[in-house]
Amino acid sequence: MSMNRPTVLILTSDPAFAREITANWPQDPAAPSNGPEFIILDEGFSSDLQGSHYDLAISDAISSDTKSGKKSNKRKLTNQRPKDLKPLLTAAGRPAIVIHSDPAGELYNIHGSVIELRREPGLWPAMAGLIGREILRRGQAEARTREAEKICADAQAEATLGRYMTEMRVNINNALTTVLGNTELLAHEPGLPATVQAQADTIRNMALRLHEVFRRFSSIEKELSVAARESGKKAAHATGRG
Repeated sequence: MSMNRPTVLILTSDPAFAREITANWPQDPAAPSNGPEFIILDEGFSSDLQGSHYDLAISDAISSDTKSGKKSNKRKLTNQRPKDLKPLLTAAGRPAIVIHSDPAGELYNIHGSVIELRREPGLWPAMAGLIGREILRRGQAEARTREAEKICADAQAEATLGRYMTEMRVNINNALTTVLGNTELLAHEPGLPATVQAQADTIRNMALRLHEVFRRFSSIEKELSVAARESGKKAAHATGRG
């Protein structure tokens, strides 16, 4: 599910069906320009749904043969089309709405991710739009939740690393102090070769740099603690006023 503009795939060979869906799709009063992107695909290409990228499919259950007037097979085709499409739509793993015209069928029926909706004259386009919009809203909410969970997991991992560094800071500083002390003794050793002297200076400089890094880390830790206390005071004050 896209976090921005979702995609609605309309599966039909009837242009009027697609027009009814798009014309009756409810707009969001808060963001009227953020409606979905509609893609119209002939139902004959529905076998490739798994390779398509969309957030919701709306399918016309009436075949082109039925629309052309072959009434002898009308009931058979009307009943058979949803059965043919449902496995394909279910296998695609995305929400779908199938509009059927079986008068004996229920007004709506839910089969996993597929909703079958009866073609009620004058009502079905608005019903499909309202149901479709809620499906897209739910999908976007779930996408935001997954993104928030990922951000939270990353933050927890960083917090764990920060706590570990805090706990190990004293041990590391002690080790750096030992390294600095020994390099100072080594540097003052009489008759030390120039190459060894240079290596001792390098070790000493690197140890000083590490010491500065952990000193800065301690400073940041104190700043964060102060900020957390101030934030807590402001929150308590705001709650008290409320």
